[in-house]
Amino acid sequence: MLVKICGIRTKEAAEAAVQAGADFIGFVFADSKRNISAERAAIIAQGLPTQVKKVGVFVDEQPERMIEIAKLVGLDYLQLHGDESADIASQLPFNIIKAIPAEPLYLNKIRGYPCDYYLIDSPSENRGGSGKTFNWELMEKYDLDRKKLLLAGGLTEGNVQKAIEIVHPIGVDVSSGVETNGEKDVVKIKRFIHKAKEER
Repeated sequence: MLVKICGIRTKEAAEAAVQAGADFIGFVFADSKRNISAERAAIIAQGLPTQVKKVGVFVDEQPERMIEIAKLVGLDYLQLHGDESADIASQLPFNIIKAIPAEPLYLNKIRGYPCDYYLIDSPSENRGGSGKTFNWELMEKYDLDRKKLLLAGGLTEGNVQKAIEIVHPIGVDVSSGVETNGEKDVVKIKRFIHKAKEER
């Protein structure tokens, strides 16, 4: 089970995630309370082992700016969280994670999108980060490649196992579910990763 810890803003949180076995570290470069500057992300990224993939989260950003940040930070993946077209995704010289809300309108259109992973998130007005779950059983209706499916939306150490059992994703993504008072909690990060990767 792949695990992505998103919204990383400190070296301490990044190191805790790496030590616990995270596969992806996410930096948010969009308008968000978890936003980080490219310069700060680059400093944190320098200390990460190569097997931990660095993801930049963007919302309807100009391709040139995404490429500029990706090169500065050393990103491995660009996570597109807005209305980015398939044409824009195909022009970006990086691996792509396409985030989409768990709504029929979006789920029915995603299959041909040029990406390495689909990140299915809870519907919200601010493009994810709601900290709320959605009806996981909804995913049974859609013929999405589970080897490309990352599940997000309100996951915590308390519900991640159930979510995995229902959806059968290749990986899970968490941000607010490993925070205390809006800041990453190293204990929660470790517990979440342990639960997600536990043998079933």
